[in-house]
Amino acid sequence: MGVKGEEIARFIDESKEYIAKGDAIQASEKLYKAVEECIKVLAERYELPEYEKAKEDGRWRSYLLGRAAGKLARDLKERMIREAWAIAFEIHVWGFHEGKYGVEEVKASIPYVEWLVNFVKEREG
Repeated sequence: MGVKGEEIARFIDESKEYIAKGDAIQASEKLYKAVEECIKVLAERYELPEYEKAKEDGRWRSYLLGRAAGKLARDLKERMIREAWAIAFEIHVWGFHEGKYGVEEVKASIPYVEWLVNFVKEREG
């Protein structure tokens, strides 16, 4: 079910390409996808019940990702996990679905996404 850290990092590169083209909608979706995949990888690795529920349902739902992000942040004592999720969800809604965020708003989320991707890559084994 999971994707490797290097594969996830490609979403960041793609988002930067979209930002360079002025396409905030696609850039926000790529950044969201990177965070979503990070949460999935961590939820599986740490055997969270949200992972089991997603496996049982055959799909991840936003509330499961949000709950998993909160539990991971708490259990791993890394509040940035929760912050990265919250920011990614925000740009997913306002950047991708609603199309209300511009390139600058989306670009500001990159450091949070990069942090989470690096966090996942450092823990790959």
